[in-house]
Order: sequence, then C-alpha cells, then structure tokens
Amino acid sequence: MSDGVSKNSVSGPERVEVYIFSVIDAAKDIRLYALKALNQEPLPAFDAGAHIDLHLPNGLIRSYSICNCPADRGVYLIAIQKDQAGRGGSRFIHEHLQPGQTLHIGKPRNHFPLDESAPHTIMIAGGIGITPFRPMIYRLQALNRSWQLYYCVRSRDCAAFIDEWQAVAEYAHVYAADEMGDERLKISSIVAHAPAGTHFYCCGPQRMLTEFEQVLSASPREYVHVEYFSAKESEGANDAFEVELARTGKSLHVAPDQSILEVVLDAGVEVSHACSEGVCGACETPVLSGIPDHRDTALTSEEKSAGNKMLICCSRAKSARLVLDL
Repeated sequence: MSDGVSKNSVSGPERVEVYIFSVIDAAKDIRLYALKALNQEPLPAFDAGAHIDLHLPNGLIRSYSICNCPADRGVYLIAIQKDQAGRGGSRFIHEHLQPGQTLHIGKPRNHFPLDESAPHTIMIAGGIGITPFRPMIYRLQALNRSWQLYYCVRSRDCAAFIDEWQAVAEYAHVYAADEMGDERLKISSIVAHAPAGTHFYCCGPQRMLTEFEQVLSASPREYVHVEYFSAKESEGANDAFEVELARTGKSLHVAPDQSILEVVLDAGVEVSHACSEGVCGACETPVLSGIPDHRDTALTSEEKSAGNKMLICCSRAKSARLVLDL
C-alpha cells in the first residue's frame, strides 16, 4: 500500500512520535526508511500485512506497508518508491526526509491479513507491491508453513530485497520484464498447479490485480486476498445526495464532484481519515440509514453487503439520503 493522501487527520493517542533512524537505497528509486520510537519504547505490535499512516511535515499523509518482521517491535521498516507520476508524497519523502528527523505516524492497521492456518500460501507481487509480503514470509517461516512468492519487476535493479529472494530462489521467483521478452507471468498457470487449500495473495498494479481476480473468480472467497493501492474505478454515477449526521444534527448536501469526507470536514466535523483512496480504512463510519454505494477496497464483501458501515472518503450513496453516526 502506498501514496494515500490527505490534508487533515485525527490527532492524539492514535499517533506515535518516531524518528528516522536510517535511510538506505533498497532498489532503483526505492528507499528503505527505518523508524524508531522517539521515547525508545517498543512500537505498537503489528501483524503481517499491516500498514501505517505517515504524517509528513508538509501536511500530507501517506500510507505504507510495514515490511520488517512482526516479531521486531523496535523498528518499523517502510519501503518507498519515488513515483514521478504521483501526487508528490513519495517525491517529498525522497527529497526531504533524512535520518534524525522526527515524524508522527498512525498506529498499525491491517486490511490485508495473513491466514496463518493455510496449508500453502502463494503470494504474487508487482513492483512496490512486494512490501506487505516480506513480513508475511517472515511469519510463514517462523510457523514452518509452505509458501511461494512470484515477484514481477521491470528489471532486477528495480526489485526490492533482491538478495533475500535470490537466497531462497527455490521459493521466491523473480520475473524481470526486460529478461522475458514477450512473455509474462501467467497467473492462471500458477493457480492451476497450486495444491488444494492454497491461499492466494496479490498486491501490485491494476492490470495484475484485475487478472488475478478474474482467474480466481470461481475460488472460495476466503482463499483469495487482494490489496489495492487505490480505490477501484466505479461504474456508478456520481449523483448528488443528502447526508444527515445523527450525532451533530447537521444535514449536508453532497454534490457530484464532492466526497462525503470533504463535505463533513468543510462542515467543521472532525473525523479520522488518511488515504482518501478507500484503501486504509481510517474513515470507516457507521451507517444508520440509507444504502451506501461502496467504492473502497478495504471493506470485505460481507461488510459491504451488511451496509452498516462505509468509507466516506470515496464511497457514495445509492439512496437519496444517508444517515451517518457522526
């Protein structure tokens, strides 16, 4: 997960003050940042697949997967790829953040958890999508579980932690586009040859995720795990609707070019949020009445079907009115 953006967020006990212990180059345009607690206490525990919100000095917030071993609570490692086509967060980090600087981060959250009971785990990564899989592999190795990693990159110098994957080449397979010519990783072949009971995970660019979901569309949902960098494109129309905030008594109009989150913040109502992309889950809000139009990638299918909560940064309404517990 990476490059979610916001200008405001909740403050207080949900934040942890850290300092940048070290910065090293992990691959082409990828830097590995080690964060330690300013008070030298152990950092909050996290599970494999978790991410943190990084509160930047320029007011932006970015969400990044923690990529070190979950057993190590002395440090959070985050790998950040400089994205020239992005919205400025990764460029700011690469150009301005240095060892010794202090930052605030959000406590770890996990919308991409590892099922530790699976008899076999297959992980498919594209580019910087490798980051949540590194702690998963640490955990699977600690549990003596069976696993395979398939990692696609433009070239080997773009592969983060390449030495680690080469050291376990029997289990970790790196596919470099500049070496493969017209060939590319065939997810269908990987799935077809997987043993029964395998759990499949994918994190990477949109094309890879779309193919992954298509190939596994007939598989049991509990065996298929996906993490997106941003919300999916929605086919629904951006119609206007009304939002009632039950606790504050406000009734607000959400125009087609506005998000619920923007309207709520403009009305002076504080609400936790971070990525504004429907990925991190920070803005999850209870729904008391109305039908949400879910456009996030954080809530499960079951949670979306229940209709009693939504992510207000990107989701909208199928009904003319929503009543939220705000």
